[in-house]
Amino acid sequence: MDTEQRLAALRQLRRWLDEAFRVPGTRIRFGWDPLIGLLPWVGDVLTALMSCAIVFTAHQMRIPRVVQLRMLMNVAIDLGVGAIPVFGDVADVFWKSNSLNMALLERHADMVRPASAGDWLFVAGVIGAILIVALVPLLVLYWILSLLKRGWF
Repeated sequence: MDTEQRLAALRQLRRWLDEAFRVPGTRIRFGWDPLIGLLPWVGDVLTALMSCAIVFTAHQMRIPRVVQLRMLMNVAIDLGVGAIPVFGDVADVFWKSNSLNMALLERHADMVRPASAGDWLFVAGVIGAILIVALVPLLVLYWILSLLKRGWF
């Protein structure tokens, strides 16, 4: 299968997951992603696995690794937020990781381009946010232990 055929198949996947339906009287489009996501955990994992087809193709096409990482983070955000009951399903209507990833893939597919500053900034921002979220409980624990040590509790 040549590159254009693969991209056409992935565009179809993106359309089904992100844009297959329209809310009548609005410009809001959604696909099977939020509908399948209504199945707790299983639906979100299933759609994340389908989304990984775009990331896998990017890997096969030798797209820059930071762009691949950005694509994985888009899928991870979709999976993480989508796992929250009700809110996640509504968020899936608006956070279209497949459309975002296809735009990244198509931007880099015709010829391998170096990653943009925006790609690096996005990845650095997500990694920074993950570190902050990981450090906050440790800092709170340290603070509580220091209060206990001083006899405040």
